[in-house]
Amino acid sequence: MGLTFKKIIVEISRIILGAVFVFSGFVKAVDPWGSIYKIREYLEAFDLSFWDFMALPFAYIQIAVEFGIGVCILLGVYRRTNTILALIIMIIMTPLTLYLAIKNPVTDCGCFGDALVLTNWQTFFKNLPLLLMAICLFMRYKLITPLFTKKCDSLIVFWVYVFISGVALYCFFYLPVLDFRPYKVGAHLPALMEIPEDAEQPVFDTKLIYSKNGVHREFTINDYPKDDSTWVFVNSKTVTVKKGYEPPIHDFSITMGEGDDITDDVLTDSNYTFLLIAHKLEKAADNNVEKINDIYDYSKKFGYKFYALTSSLPIEVKEWTKNTGAEYPFCTMDDIALKTIIRSNPGLLLLKNGTVINKWPNMALPNLSESDTSLDDSDTGKIPENHNVRNMIVISLILVIPLLILFLFDCLVYRKQNKHRKRRIRTK
Repeated sequence: MGLTFKKIIVEISRIILGAVFVFSGFVKAVDPWGSIYKIREYLEAFDLSFWDFMALPFAYIQIAVEFGIGVCILLGVYRRTNTILALIIMIIMTPLTLYLAIKNPVTDCGCFGDALVLTNWQTFFKNLPLLLMAICLFMRYKLITPLFTKKCDSLIVFWVYVFISGVALYCFFYLPVLDFRPYKVGAHLPALMEIPEDAEQPVFDTKLIYSKNGVHREFTINDYPKDDSTWVFVNSKTVTVKKGYEPPIHDFSITMGEGDDITDDVLTDSNYTFLLIAHKLEKAADNNVEKINDIYDYSKKFGYKFYALTSSLPIEVKEWTKNTGAEYPFCTMDDIALKTIIRSNPGLLLLKNGTVINKWPNMALPNLSESDTSLDDSDTGKIPENHNVRNMIVISLILVIPLLILFLFDCLVYRKQNKHRKRRIRTK
């Protein structure tokens, strides 16, 4: 195999593997809570819930390592070290994703967050070529063309890790700057809950378990011993053979304390509705409870509905009410759905006609305590512009501009110094 061909293979592998690592790390960084929840899901699936306290630091390590390795591979920084790290990660993740595909303890690996959801088998088959690319780069790392001289390597690594940590920290305390979930601002929830008439239906397989002389045996619904009284029914189990169509939103259900389902009332209300989201009241921040109470008073003043949604037990609701002086009504909702709606505990959602008008984290709740203006006449009641493109451009510039400045300095100073040094060596 000629050197040129090897070089082409290495550069293609470098671009693809580096880009995948960067994308994977970045989409986790803009939604760190999503990464934390996914890690906790893994821990629960493997009976390691006692390690829950490590979900936060491990999520940040994962974000930083993936993004950092990806950028370094793309730029040719610390070529040997980063190709070794990439290979180690792929050696660990490839058999792990094979196990996940076979056993299916979690529905998806979460490697690309909510930006790109893959099945476990898709993830495994995606990892196979990435593993080959990692092996290629490890064996031929010297063929990777660095874009900077070695004097810049440490500065690049420092800046890349500062950048991605800053993005993750901002999105941890506020909301994802890029929202890939179905509850994004501007989304019409009823439309996302609809199931088309021609949608593929799920296929189930039911097993009936009977016992005879102490021996258990499984039967299908077609061959169970219905006419043989010597067999005693023990249990039944139903497994999903094939998943049918599942709408983007399938678990949005609001239940009042008395057991009344008010989901349709909330989604079809032509007026504004505030939804205070606190998936776990016992873990919710209480530093802005006065502002929340003011928003509730504002909603009563203008005739808007206000509900607090939680998955906490009634005793926790009672404790929250006692400690905060809350007068707003509480409803129950699925814990996972609440954590998907907003990455803040508590957080605030504003609906109208089933459309998400706006959402706010606990750190940036709207100040409505002294407002005499209705939502119809204020910016608070209007859907803000979609700033995903703007946010992406700003974030990219924050990362790239310092690297461009360093690149220019590298060309004007370090590379010239290297040229002068080589000339002196040749003339000696």
